[in-house]
Amino acid sequence: MTDSQTQWTEADSELYQDLAPVAVPARAEQIAALLTLLPFKQDQAFQAVEIGCGEGILSYALLDCFSQAQITALDGSAEMRRQAAARLAPFGPRARIEPFDLHETNWFTQLQGVDCVMSSLCLHHLDAQQKQRLFSAGFEQLAGGSVLLIADLVEPQRPEARELFAATWDKLAEAQSQAETGSPQLFEKFLEAEWNTYRYGNHIDQPSPLVDQLIWLKEAGFQVVDCFWLQAGHAIYGGYKLGPARPGGDVTFTTALRSARRALETIF
Repeated sequence: MTDSQTQWTEADSELYQDLAPVAVPARAEQIAALLTLLPFKQDQAFQAVEIGCGEGILSYALLDCFSQAQITALDGSAEMRRQAAARLAPFGPRARIEPFDLHETNWFTQLQGVDCVMSSLCLHHLDAQQKQRLFSAGFEQLAGGSVLLIADLVEPQRPEARELFAATWDKLAEAQSQAETGSPQLFEKFLEAEWNTYRYGNHIDQPSPLVDQLIWLKEAGFQVVDCFWLQAGHAIYGGYKLGPARPGGDVTFTTALRSARRALETIF
């Protein structure tokens, strides 16, 4: 990514796919954490939306883990939507893939009455005002008893924290390159691409402080907000909208991790 670039491109999507096995810290663990946090039984029917679905890995894991769930997967890249459609084809009508422009608001209607909204490594492309607008729209349109869960980069508030985020991200990427491929080659590509935004920065990424986003979720109306996971500047956080009493989720982390690994290993 170049400093002059201000919009995500198909080339960025292709590069991300190449780097994701090393560039996303504990990728399977993050997916499993998101699934474990959902307040639904494994056999419970519910409607979900994924914002920025990419190649459909998180959506696949959700549909694999929750046998009656349905999902609308949104992405701005035609190639990512094509790949997501192929990956999610085994789930038939339970999966729907739609185009959207993250920076517009007309797609907010897709959130009307849904039970679950998830997003992974997408919302850091929105500025602070856009994030607040999305959180407010999410609370207004989601069904009672729903949840908004986000896995994303967060902005450090101290230079020491920025260095910690940068160094630990590099360290994890190097370890994952060796574990996934037995070679440092992908890590070297990660360095060459200057993907570590905490070390290099760019004009596409606009992460916001974690504490600010938790406040914005509260201000939007979500009654329960929290950060559930944080590593190398990558956080999982979100808000629960209280409503009709529900029995709560029954998915264990072990079960969710199996679905996450199946999603990552799927070849189409």
